[in-house]
Amino acid sequence: MLVTTSSYSKDAHVLQEKHKYELSLRDYLMVGTSHNDACMFTYNSLLLYVKMQPKNRTHGVLIADVVESRSHSHLRSSLNEKLRIASIAQLDDKLIRVPYAVTAGDEFQTIATRVDSIPKLILDLRRRLQPLQLRIGIGIGAIQGPIRPPVNRIAGQAFEFARAAINQIKETRKYPTLTAFRSYNSEFDEIANLVYGLHDTLLRQLSAKQWETIAVYLIKNRVDYTAKALSIDISTASRNLKRGYFWQIEHTTVVMESVLRRALQ
Repeated sequence: MLVTTSSYSKDAHVLQEKHKYELSLRDYLMVGTSHNDACMFTYNSLLLYVKMQPKNRTHGVLIADVVESRSHSHLRSSLNEKLRIASIAQLDDKLIRVPYAVTAGDEFQTIATRVDSIPKLILDLRRRLQPLQLRIGIGIGAIQGPIRPPVNRIAGQAFEFARAAINQIKETRKYPTLTAFRSYNSEFDEIANLVYGLHDTLLRQLSAKQWETIAVYLIKNRVDYTAKALSIDISTASRNLKRGYFWQIEHTTVVMESVLRRALQ
């Protein structure tokens, strides 16, 4: 905690709140020289403390639900099992910070480990939950309190943005999408939603066989290994990836990771 035994520390706290933990050395010198009884040791201790404080961190929240969920029989049990397996794998891969939690009906949510890992998380989640088609809303912003399970007990701006994003998908539009972003940066949102709008147009055309080939390729990372695992010809595996727009989907993931890294972190 900040030293609170003198008016010196109170003035420093005011400055600290004003500048959100990014005070300059000049600011602290002004605080220190305004009180004759402020010793250099106290000044140095306070400066060291503030330098050690983390800046407000930006988090990514994912809220998803199943498209046309009523057409799937025994959806809840199937969804719970898929999410249990996904939680174990994605926690191990450091894609998420807490296990998935089903919050209402077929809706579930989690928190990404890093903002720039969100595109990879989206693709990994889609392939793991096949054949279920998902609407995914991404909110990027602040989170209140400690991050620990269950995720549905955590709140903050990022959750509000994610809710607004998934509601945006459900609204009637000129063309349907499956992914939406909402953050404190409206320019980023506009670009990300355009990119994923085009991306999702391709995604909606994928067949079950193409998704199966993509899912195996994401594990094997080689076309020949993928073909062997699926007991098909290399040419067939390559064709499934090409006709399933995998190379465009993969490139979108890589580019959006870079965009997120530069724009929001």
